[in-house]
Amino acid sequence: SNMVWAFATAGVRADALYGTVAEAVQRRGLRDFNPQALSNMVWAFATAGVLADALYGAVAEAVQHRGLRDFKPQNLSNMVWAFATAGVRAD
Repeated sequence: SNMVWAFATAGVRADALYGTVAEAVQRRGLRDFNPQALSNMVWAFATAGVLADALYGAVAEAVQHRGLRDFKPQNLSNMVWAFATAGVRAD
């Protein structure tokens, strides 16, 4: 998540990198990602304008499964912004 965050922050287009990260999430899951990492990742994808519905779905499912107890307000606001900016609806 830090790598895609850095690329998005710098405004560097790296579609292959984003694709690789999204595929890795599909393969490995998100259990090792803390709330900050989840937030940074979806923020980066949204900021870069990279479409990754499966990634957003996996993040939404992880958050629903874990609950919001460990999320700081900044994590939550960044995630809500990312989902809204990407046009992803998580019911």
